[in-house]
Amino acid sequence: METFYLFLVIFLFVLAVFDLSVGVSNDAVNFLNSAIGSRAASFKTIMVIAAIGIFVGASLSNGMMDIARHGIYQPQHFFFSEIMCILLAVMLTDVVLLDIFNSLGMPTSTTVSLVFELLGGTVALSLVKIANSNGALQLGDLLNTDKAFTVILAIFLSVAIAFFFGSVVQYISRLIFTFNYKKHTKYFIALFGGLAATSILYFMLIKGLKESSFMTGNLKELIYGNTSMVVWGAFIFFTILMQILHWLKVNVFKIIVMLGTFALALAFAGNDLVNFIGVPLVGYSSYMDLMAQGGTTTTDTFLMGSLLAPAQTPWYFLVGSGLVMVIALATSKKAHNVVKTSLDLSRQSEGNESFGTSPVARMLVRTCNNASSTILSVVPPKVKDWIDSRFNNDEIILEDKASFDLVRASVNVVLSGLLIALGTSLKLPLSTTYVAFMVAMGSSLADRAWGRESAVYRITGVLSVIGGWFITAGAAFTICFLVAIVIHFGGIAAMAAMVGLAVYMLIRSQIAYKKKMKKEALKEEVNTTVAKLRDTTDSREALSLFREHSREELQSVLLFTADALDRSVHGFMNENLRELRKVLNEIEEKKIHLKQVKRVGTLGVTHLEHDIAVEKGLYYYQGNDFASEIIFSVRRLTEPSKEHVDNNFSPLNDIQKEDFSKMTESIITYLKRCAVMIETNDYHRLDDVIVESVSLTNQLTALKKGELKRIQGQSGSTKVSMVYLNMVQEAQNVVSFTANLVKVSRKFQKE
Repeated sequence: METFYLFLVIFLFVLAVFDLSVGVSNDAVNFLNSAIGSRAASFKTIMVIAAIGIFVGASLSNGMMDIARHGIYQPQHFFFSEIMCILLAVMLTDVVLLDIFNSLGMPTSTTVSLVFELLGGTVALSLVKIANSNGALQLGDLLNTDKAFTVILAIFLSVAIAFFFGSVVQYISRLIFTFNYKKHTKYFIALFGGLAATSILYFMLIKGLKESSFMTGNLKELIYGNTSMVVWGAFIFFTILMQILHWLKVNVFKIIVMLGTFALALAFAGNDLVNFIGVPLVGYSSYMDLMAQGGTTTTDTFLMGSLLAPAQTPWYFLVGSGLVMVIALATSKKAHNVVKTSLDLSRQSEGNESFGTSPVARMLVRTCNNASSTILSVVPPKVKDWIDSRFNNDEIILEDKASFDLVRASVNVVLSGLLIALGTSLKLPLSTTYVAFMVAMGSSLADRAWGRESAVYRITGVLSVIGGWFITAGAAFTICFLVAIVIHFGGIAAMAAMVGLAVYMLIRSQIAYKKKMKKEALKEEVNTTVAKLRDTTDSREALSLFREHSREELQSVLLFTADALDRSVHGFMNENLRELRKVLNEIEEKKIHLKQVKRVGTLGVTHLEHDIAVEKGLYYYQGNDFASEIIFSVRRLTEPSKEHVDNNFSPLNDIQKEDFSKMTESIITYLKRCAVMIETNDYHRLDDVIVESVSLTNQLTALKKGELKRIQGQSGSTKVSMVYLNMVQEAQNVVSFTANLVKVSRKFQKE
């Protein structure tokens, strides 16, 4: 039995590697958001600084491991086999749950997920033990209920406090520096920089390194016994240093943002490492304690009182974890996806919003608008004008492609660090995710980044993320509770089944994520064109960009249509329901993409000269409409085919199959020829394409007539004939719309 548990401990460490990479993907938003959003440095530089912070923090971590050893359960009342059951349930739940949130691009708290998983697993085993103890044990004997309530309280507090202080501090900072911050730096930058750098140092010492393994008793006494002297000394030193750097033309805000990024990454790795490797380390420690008994006890009789002792984590586990986290940060696309959600909700400009609207968001916007109007009515006009002048973002200084400026980025990192340090000193288990995200949201609100056109979308997004946090807690508790029960009563067979299920879910999640990334790539393509059009001031260059974009999109639609038509027709003929469903899903995605492409048209027209805009804009919209009609025709062809196969109706007869297969091949060749014509922008053989479209239309009409004769002769199934006639008609529509598309494209591209 001991050999089986050895394999189980090894498996826990394998899961920990997954958990580390998944956890870094999720928590990357905490320390990357400000630096990436403000473009404080190149992406590689930001990642290197964050990676160093993570590695140092992980290597020095140790003190927080006790939460997994005895923070939630009372280990002296649990046998070795029961502890291992809880630990396996926690790790399986944690990996799958965090991966789901990352794939959705939603930041969540690894601290809360770990605590509630431990809580769920412990409650499950506790109820079993209480039921078998004949009243000897109570829930309070087996569970640390105070810890769970403290975490729940901290969730509510951290969300509200971080948002409030993020708004207030950013509002004051913007009043001081304005959006044209370089104009006002000579008066305040030394004080601001000194305060910020001192705050970051304080945060690193209090939150980041307080429980680190290198912090000996003497060093702790020296630092924490003279905290005020250390802080004042640091403030004076950093204030002088920042003034000197400013005189040397160094952008102090960039220094602050990068320092803050390093500090947040260090604190994240140092304090949140327990969320990822704490559970496997408890399993390892428990197994070593069992082996130390020399066979005098069994897995079902050995009580785990040894877990009450403080954790002594071997250094190689910490260094190894740091390496895994650094590699995960550098390679994880999901980390970039989670950062994108936070940046979308806090960017200064309007754009393609990631979230829709909701009734709650609409109500909040109305309430805030009314409250704002009431407050403004009593504010003296001169004060109002002065405030408006400080918030005039016409002169905003933004780095290339930045979501917000360096002033807001500095406030985000400094305030996040200070609030987390404050929470630690008050013994409140604040989540780095909650604080960092809500400070960013509060500062973006204060910066007037949520305008009337975007507020309802941004609030919906924030509510979605906050809702996701609470769902994390509930889901973590419930899933881990059920998994622990199944493993406890099912034994080794249940463990194997649960491991298999978790692996299967992770693979499914990866496949789903890859599909989502394909959609994101299409969105990014559109957004890149929008950015280029927005940046250009030359109307000729705008027209050239506009034309290039149109060629790429129309060619893409025709190639997509050729592929979808081919798969749809053969899927129907081979009665392949799965293929037909896939085609329909892809058609829906293409429809959404074409809607976004229309946005580019609206923006593109505004950058053209008036006369050209009227003429070329009309052709662009016509081309887009024909492209949409082609996609709709393929959908109208595929839907009845899918329904027919789904209902197991009779298939096409051999004559119908042969006739339509030949026509499909001809139509696909025609579509590809048109795509090449648009791509190369060479329309000298347009007349041949028109002749070919007429020929194809006539052939399809002949197929319809032939089928109508068969219906009259009452040969074959009526249902099959209806679907067949629909396919022929929609294929005819594809041919005629494509001919119109090519004609309009030529007019649009013509000089």
